[in-house]
Amino acid sequence: MPDQAQKLVGQYGVIGNPISHSRSPLIHQAFAKQTGIALEYTAILAPLDGFEASVAAFWQNGGRGLNVTVPFKAQAFALCHNLSERAARAGAVNTLIFPADSLQPILGDNTDGAGLLQDFAFHGISIHGKKILLIGAGGATRGVLAPLLAEQPAQLLIANRREKTAQALIADFVDLAPNTAFAACALDAIPKEAFDLIINATSAGLSDTQLPLPDAVIHTDTVAYDMAYGSQPTVFMRWSQARGAKAFDGLGMLVEQAAVSFYLWHGVRPETRPVRDLLRALP
Repeated sequence: MPDQAQKLVGQYGVIGNPISHSRSPLIHQAFAKQTGIALEYTAILAPLDGFEASVAAFWQNGGRGLNVTVPFKAQAFALCHNLSERAARAGAVNTLIFPADSLQPILGDNTDGAGLLQDFAFHGISIHGKKILLIGAGGATRGVLAPLLAEQPAQLLIANRREKTAQALIADFVDLAPNTAFAACALDAIPKEAFDLIINATSAGLSDTQLPLPDAVIHTDTVAYDMAYGSQPTVFMRWSQARGAKAFDGLGMLVEQAAVSFYLWHGVRPETRPVRDLLRALP
């Protein structure tokens, strides 16, 4: 039971499949404790063919907001008739905001790009004028492309197993890249040249699968960033570090994008460093 200094603000959660691995409940509960907000935040396993029904049930039972993770971000986008500008551009939604009036549309937002840039700032990773290799052309990439291009890198190359999918992203976002060499290629056609920043936006980090990257993409000052995270460095991080790169995982991005969601729901910006430290200390 919340104490009298707190106000119960409703039910929140994260929805996905799988979901048992999610750190989001711990993150939001830590934010709530830090800010004196009493809330319920749970992990919801939705059937692969039952996302909309699960969201509807959550809303009808008093839910006020949901984080959305794989594989439902595109379905969440389709569910929303009210979208933030960044969600509309991304074509994917990771944050749902439910109005108190059930006749009003659900608001969909995408906090992934903001979370990524916040984590880059935390680690001192610069983007402006740099050569970036972005691996993968799925929903994770769509969510971060606009913020990355807004920082005006000198080059941004999207590499994907299906080059056609990456080319489609180029067409969707090329208007945001007037000062960037913005291109796409197949994963097996990555040029043998060094990049300043390599971002893995594929699920390879979750499956411990090695990406077929040429050694030449790494130089002594390369930063490798894997959006995936785990208790140990991912295979992509280990591969990069073995070739002299500085490597980071996506745990900080997870915390930072969660902080943006928390602000959207509650109007309060939590401190992220204590929550980063909390998660890093977990086994």
